[in-house]
Amino acid sequence: MRMFLAFRAEVERLLMDALQNTYGDSALSALTAHTAPHELERLLEIDMESEHADISSRIAFSLSKILRENPSKISAEIVKNIEIPENSLVSSVKAVGPYINFYASELFFEKSLREILGGICFHRKGRVIIEHTSANPDGPLHIGHLRNACIGDALARILRHAGYDVETQYYVNDMGKQVAILVSGMKYMKIDEKKKIDHAIAEIYVKANKIIEEDEEKMREVEELMRKYEQGDAETVRKYEEVVEKCLNGIRETLHKLGIYHDRFVWESEFVRSSDVSDVVKALERSGRLIVHGNAVLLKMESVDKDLVIRRSDGTSLYSTRDIAYHRWKSERCDFMIDVLGKDHELVAKQLGEALDILGVKRPEILIFEFVSLPEGSLSTRAGRFISVDELIERAVARAYEEVARRRDDIDEERKRKIANIVGIGAMKYDMVRVSPEKNMVFNIEEAIDIEKKGAPFIQYAHARASSILREAEKRGISDDGVNKNDLKNDLKIEHSSERALLMKLAMFDAVILRACDERKPHIVAKYARELAEVFNQFYRDCAVLSARDDIRSSRLLIVKCVRSVLKTSLNLIGIEAPEEM
Repeated sequence: MRMFLAFRAEVERLLMDALQNTYGDSALSALTAHTAPHELERLLEIDMESEHADISSRIAFSLSKILRENPSKISAEIVKNIEIPENSLVSSVKAVGPYINFYASELFFEKSLREILGGICFHRKGRVIIEHTSANPDGPLHIGHLRNACIGDALARILRHAGYDVETQYYVNDMGKQVAILVSGMKYMKIDEKKKIDHAIAEIYVKANKIIEEDEEKMREVEELMRKYEQGDAETVRKYEEVVEKCLNGIRETLHKLGIYHDRFVWESEFVRSSDVSDVVKALERSGRLIVHGNAVLLKMESVDKDLVIRRSDGTSLYSTRDIAYHRWKSERCDFMIDVLGKDHELVAKQLGEALDILGVKRPEILIFEFVSLPEGSLSTRAGRFISVDELIERAVARAYEEVARRRDDIDEERKRKIANIVGIGAMKYDMVRVSPEKNMVFNIEEAIDIEKKGAPFIQYAHARASSILREAEKRGISDDGVNKNDLKNDLKIEHSSERALLMKLAMFDAVILRACDERKPHIVAKYARELAEVFNQFYRDCAVLSARDDIRSSRLLIVKCVRSVLKTSLNLIGIEAPEEM
């Protein structure tokens, strides 16, 4: 049983019973008239983040409009009719003005800790395909790709933790004009072997693109390469695959530094060679929605103003057609699919969705993220001005190393480097997911590394602090053996408000995971991890652990053990390592 969700469900039951007893069917009918049964939390106006209660309800405000009574009077009447049973997860309820405040019982805290110690399990069912990153194979990843990769990876981790069978995919755009430009450029330019392969390829791309823009003959050569590749010319295919695979190797290397791995790389060309693209075009022809514009073929759109080009005037397919074929293929292999896309893909995503509707294929869920920039401003790959993710990693780790070296002159160089790598990369990844995807963000390395800014280093430090307490306890021969973990009724001691606040924050973990999973928003986990670290630090300031008297020391050690476990899991869910020391 997931305890915080069980606590919320009990609050909802108590409220519904009290409403029935106080106002009867008429008021309930008026309240539920436009509310689905699964929206009970919204109906009862449940607030799980109240500063004055463990759970609070604002239902009196809604009822006051129906009953034309003062909301404070209504809340007092409802509380009179709330009967808390024995062995409840609710200890008490109070009317505070118009609010109805519920407080958790010690039984709730005992069961919550037992659940954390045993490992919180979820049993969501279904196969999911998440496509993320999918940068063009024409150079290294930049900061926009970084946000895509971090959000996609975190979402995959969260859904897996919830029980889903998740496959992550990288869709390789090997048929785009960029690759043809590269293949053309490789004829008269050599790769700089001294540089990381994707960076060397980017240099060739930028130079070749400039030449082609000024030379019509070279442009025709690029167009011919695109036709040959689509037709499956063996020599052209070999050249394409060689350059694309080289660039992908560089991209993979960067992603692996970040701890991000894709289960499958799916090449766009697969759907042309397999006839999937031609099958899509034939199916769309049967829909009667295709129109001819010049020599090009377009799909008439109804949900957006811009029609979708299905085939070029020269007869070659487009990314859009191949993307439809890819999603049709994916839909046969999963229960639902999620695409992580930048804001600039919003129109394309809408066109794709309508095309799939026409074909009778389920739409993907689209997770759109807004742009991310650096304090220096956004930079473009096409013009050859960009800051790569590799450079950002180097800067972040170097900055983290400065902090580690300044604070820890008691450890050897190898340990300093290891901690700096964990902290630097963790700071980058946390900043990419801490902001809700639909919001713009500026990534500032100095602020990301600064432990006072309460980013990843702040959370990692809290985990390291909990680990340090437990190590010191072991060194002194102190343990939580005095606590019966199967029955905490007599052994869990809650003596300080900071202790209680920490237990409540720990207990909320199950609800946080499922909310992040259902809303497809990893930043919910990132925010929770920061809040848990804050509450734990307050507990650390207010409550002695190792020097506490014997009857509460074991209890507090057990709480610290749970904090370490939940912090580690929270960080892992957003793809960040939890160091044992900092």
